[in-house]
Amino acid sequence: MTAVRPARHGEAPALADLAAATFPLACPPSSTPEDHAAFIAAHLTPEHFGIYLADPTRDLLVAEEDGALVGYTMLVAGEPYDGDVAAVVPLRPTVELSKCYVLPGRHGGGVADALMAASLDAARARDAAGVWLGVNGENARAQAFYRRSGFTVVGDRRFTVGDQVHHDLVLHQAL
Repeated sequence: MTAVRPARHGEAPALADLAAATFPLACPPSSTPEDHAAFIAAHLTPEHFGIYLADPTRDLLVAEEDGALVGYTMLVAGEPYDGDVAAVVPLRPTVELSKCYVLPGRHGGGVADALMAASLDAARARDAAGVWLGVNGENARAQAFYRRSGFTVVGDRRFTVGDQVHHDLVLHQAL
């Protein structure tokens, strides 16, 4: 049984391990392990997660099964930081679904659905009118999941991973 709950500050190292295991899954085949490692070092270390957990504009949720973390989401409330995104996100106030990752052995088992439902509830609790996210333009599996979850494409953006600039789709869902 999957339980979804807010992450705890002491879980920053476990979140970083989970992020390191799952982030490469979202990257296109052309990205390299070196690019993944650079992104992880720049954004997904235990120190970064400690900062994220202390940030009052963020919600980090974890999916847990039998005492082990198997997925997580991170939401960021506020105006989009990217001008291209701000121009296409139609509703304010808004929340970004910045991270939504599940361990590969747990794909297709309902973990992502449980995380998504809890994430949308967290955005509603912040009185958001909508939620947006970026997804790699080549990640068909993630795009299909987000569409099944009620998101629609509203634009695109560039997203840098290591030395590579990727094309992401920007998706949005009204709450």
